[in-house]
Amino acid sequence: MRAVGEDMDIMLGSRRRSRAALWQAVADFAEQRGWPVAQGAHLVRDGRGTQCSCGRATCAAPGMHPADPRWSERATASPAAVRYLWSQWPDSTVVVPTGRVFDAISVPRHAGTRALVRLERMGAALGPVLATPTGRVAFLVAPGAAAELPHLLYQMGWDDAELDLRCHGEGDYIFAPPSPMGMLGSVEWIRPPEDGTETLPEARLLLGTLAYACHRKDSTTGRSLWLAS
Repeated sequence: MRAVGEDMDIMLGSRRRSRAALWQAVADFAEQRGWPVAQGAHLVRDGRGTQCSCGRATCAAPGMHPADPRWSERATASPAAVRYLWSQWPDSTVVVPTGRVFDAISVPRHAGTRALVRLERMGAALGPVLATPTGRVAFLVAPGAAAELPHLLYQMGWDDAELDLRCHGEGDYIFAPPSPMGMLGSVEWIRPPEDGTETLPEARLLLGTLAYACHRKDSTTGRSLWLAS
């Protein structure tokens, strides 16, 4: 049986590793990729339990929303600004605005993994792909996809289908790996970004396969837990 001190050492060690991973990711996004980032809320100790860092006792999504209501206008890709922000609030999660460098097409995890396998077999050009502990998979695509989505679905004959498919564009955001989402777990890369400049695919090249995977009767469906302000 471990002593209380041993449990504390394990917890502190885990927190240090989590912070180091977040800091490395933030530095890579801002310095290497030029992605604007904003800080997200996180869980903090409250006696024997936890609460959201926003301080609201009635927070509807503890640790799963931007820390600043003005996150969109304050998101930055300045390496100096990013280093300062995370030095002041080191446990902040990483919020990346969509509609600027990329949009993100989000589908249920079952459908997303099935579509990814098919797209890779087809030799389709793919960008980064991530998975969330809320059961979603997001494909990063060239910006502008959200505005085009209704027309693209209409052209492909999917406009009347009930699809659990969402595109995050201007005014929205994603949480970037390895951000923890409350008590649920962390966002993870399924297909991490490549080194150097990466050309993101156009949404139309992936959308047919994603829509088909979502429409499959044996697909697992569920409500999206992506959160916007």
